[in-house]
Amino acid sequence: MRLKTLLAATTAALAAAGCLTAAGPATAQPYGHGTDHACSASVSIDGFSDALDKTRYEDTYVGNLSALARDRDGDIAALSDRSALFRLDARTLRPESVVPLADENGTALDAEGLVADRDGSHLVSSETEPTVRRYSPAGKILDRLPVPEELRTRARPNGTFEGLTLLPGGRTLLASMEYPLTGDPADRIRMQTWQRTAHGSFRLGAQYTYRVDQGLGVSEVTAIPDGRLLVLERGYTSGVGNTVRLYLADRHGDTYGKKLLTDLADCPSLGATAKQPQPNPLLDNIEGMTVTGRDRGRLTVLLVSDDNENANQTTRLYALRVRP
Repeated sequence: MRLKTLLAATTAALAAAGCLTAAGPATAQPYGHGTDHACSASVSIDGFSDALDKTRYEDTYVGNLSALARDRDGDIAALSDRSALFRLDARTLRPESVVPLADENGTALDAEGLVADRDGSHLVSSETEPTVRRYSPAGKILDRLPVPEELRTRARPNGTFEGLTLLPGGRTLLASMEYPLTGDPADRIRMQTWQRTAHGSFRLGAQYTYRVDQGLGVSEVTAIPDGRLLVLERGYTSGVGNTVRLYLADRHGDTYGKKLLTDLADCPSLGATAKQPQPNPLLDNIEGMTVTGRDRGRLTVLLVSDDNENANQTTRLYALRVRP
């Protein structure tokens, strides 16, 4: 699907998603393009939908969504950290299929990062070990990528490969750690790369550092067409709520520098409600992000929050327009 067509399809999808049946309250705000939807000079929000919140598809809970990716046919892959990979229709964002995932022993993953590769397979990171595995469309393990020992032995529990993205050209895969390694500066996380070989497998590549804001971790990274990265930094403070900031990152030597595009607390709430305290009721535990289109210098970006199967959290889809 051409990018401009996909942009229009995703634009219609959030409004259509409000028609989905949800077990809990569903809220949808249609898209708009006025300045009142601006979050910052670089980012505006076109809409959101809670229509997938607390729903089920083929007896599988549609929640715990930790990553999104645009498939080669234009649909959206949505990864649950409870080892399920959903396919969402790009026009309606309704689930069309679900595939269970597991490790080599048949054990469920703590799946956090997702890449839809050009051959129809999916690369999935698990933050338990950490690992990156390649899965067939049917959920069969095809490969397991090598991981440096220091990322396995010095990582915080549940603080490893949270983000995963394929750089333009498809030859470089990048995974971001959520939190610093033990012994590293408190504001520095590692980004590990792999290089695709002539046979299609991946070998270890260079490693980079990225500076995070105090108290935040990296919940997602997504490459944009010019090779730079969109980076989501996220944190949670009890009684206050979530902090979610979107940065643009550019590599300089062995370090990624960053520029703030927006703090999502500055977006208009668009009538959203929250089930727990939040700086802005629009916010929740946002973990997934993918670029869905491009038009006149702006990217359309789809975000999703992970409800942790918690009654006080929401599975919410957000559509942004970003001028990097």
